[in-house]
Amino acid sequence: MKKIIAKGIQVYTFERNENDYISLTDIARFKDKERTEYVVQNWMRNRDTVEFLGIWEHLHNPNFKHIEFDVFKNEAGANSFSLTPKRWIESVNAVGLISKAGRYGGGTFAHKDIAFEFASWISPEFKLYLIKEFQRLKLEENKKLELGWDTKRMLTKINYRIHTDAIKENIIVPQKLSRKNANITYANEADVLNVALFGLTAKAWKDANKRKEGNMRDYADVTQLVCLANLESLNAEFIRQGLAQPDRLLTLNEIAIVQMRSLAGNKTLKKLL
Repeated sequence: MKKIIAKGIQVYTFERNENDYISLTDIARFKDKERTEYVVQNWMRNRDTVEFLGIWEHLHNPNFKHIEFDVFKNEAGANSFSLTPKRWIESVNAVGLISKAGRYGGGTFAHKDIAFEFASWISPEFKLYLIKEFQRLKLEENKKLELGWDTKRMLTKINYRIHTDAIKENIIVPQKLSRKNANITYANEADVLNVALFGLTAKAWKDANKRKEGNMRDYADVTQLVCLANLESLNAEFIRQGLAQPDRLLTLNEIAIVQMRSLAGNKTLKKLL
């Protein structure tokens, strides 16, 4: 989940299946900060909007329910007609709109094609600012990807030395976990890796760093990211082997300690720091 600022409005965006989705709930705040859901619903009850959403789904969604759409199309524009994002998604099996729960970043999201159409209905001026900031975000992401390609080439030279490198300088090494801590069940497998390497869950880190943007992995150094990539592969294999979560956590923690110590003196790695 990422965010951009357009005309003073904070707008969340995220990527799913290589498609960008933008928060309609946030865009609606430009028109009414308190009643965003009604703003979205008023837009959706328009006949032009229903036709636009239907055409978009027809072009991008092979599982789109055309018969159910025809019902909405025939009723759209009438004074008694109303349509919510949830009803639209469930009735026509839509993929252009997504409802997300959560206090932060929750609400109705739409594919960028639909989001820009909604922004144009809200305000042509706001739409232009939104497009400008969204393009800036994507440009920054592309630059990071280009940098990441060169970084990955260097990382491949590092990994094979993990088991042979000696400790040459101090480095933050994960704390050894107890069996009691390992017996705690973690709903998200990503938190198993977080606890094994960083010693705490994503929520625990966020609670302790409320003023920081992003998550703990955004603040990890290169050595931790190398180790994390290795732990992800190992955890996937352990899951396939049917190992219980507490056993996997203890094993991953031990591996993290060894690998972080091994990475301490790697000269190639220092070039990335």
